[in-house]
Amino acid sequence: MVFHSHACENAAYVMKVETTELLKKVRKIEIRSRGLTRQIFAGEYHSAFRGRGMAFSEVREYQFGDDIRNIDWNVTARLGHPYVKIFEEERELTVMLLVDVSRSGDFGTVVSTKREMMTEIAAVLAYSVIANNDKVGLMLFSDRVEKYIPPKKGRAHMLRIIRELLSFEPAGSGTSLSEPLRYLTNVLRKRCTAFVLSDFMAPPFTEALRIASGKHDVVALRISDRREKELPDVGFMKVLNPESGREMWIDTSSSSVRKEYAEYWRKHDQAVTAAFVSSGVDVASISTGEDYIKPLISLFKHR
Repeated sequence: MVFHSHACENAAYVMKVETTELLKKVRKIEIRSRGLTRQIFAGEYHSAFRGRGMAFSEVREYQFGDDIRNIDWNVTARLGHPYVKIFEEERELTVMLLVDVSRSGDFGTVVSTKREMMTEIAAVLAYSVIANNDKVGLMLFSDRVEKYIPPKKGRAHMLRIIRELLSFEPAGSGTSLSEPLRYLTNVLRKRCTAFVLSDFMAPPFTEALRIASGKHDVVALRISDRREKELPDVGFMKVLNPESGREMWIDTSSSSVRKEYAEYWRKHDQAVTAAFVSSGVDVASISTGEDYIKPLISLFKHR
């Protein structure tokens, strides 16, 4: 019993330490995100994503010049004379953050990993949404949908999203863009703005992206690291595929090896870019160690 008591006390202490550290991280992100949101993102976000659709408002009697396509035939039949549906620009926006938590996000050779950068960007976007009194939701995915938090308003809800981003450990290790995009299409009936934060190192996903972008306003935030694009000339180097766990040695001093890898990346980059173009999806490319503010502002202004 004594041993059991000590074990419980130790577990409680560890949990308390982990909670304290988590709250510190949340507070740090909160302070940084709030400043960026107030200075920059609130205005750009407002102009880029407001008024993306029309919502039904009311019915009124038909007037000369009204579009006959807007006649509400049910009300007209019930009341005996024509009524039309009136639509107005939607004032409230629903934003979904689809964040890649697969193992490839653990890679980073500069200041932060890809996942750490995705977390901070997602936190900034969440603050921007809440600052505009809109709804924000979260979907975490790997090779499956790991967690789904429906869109809601409010600071408490936003802080829950940030905590999940900071502490969530995925069950899957691989990556699938098709799964979360299909889930988004099925679970949200109302049109939303969906930010997909990923390195997009996944099997082909063009069809799922095309279908999702036909229903929702999909925006891609592509996070990468400079060392993924080309190999440094440092001799023999052990490399690890974090999603499969496979390790291998490669000779980076070989120009043919470096050239072959660069060609592989070029083809992969072309395929991902083609998927965005064919689906009509706006994209911002952001590299770890670089300031992500400029690419986001450029994206918002472009829209």
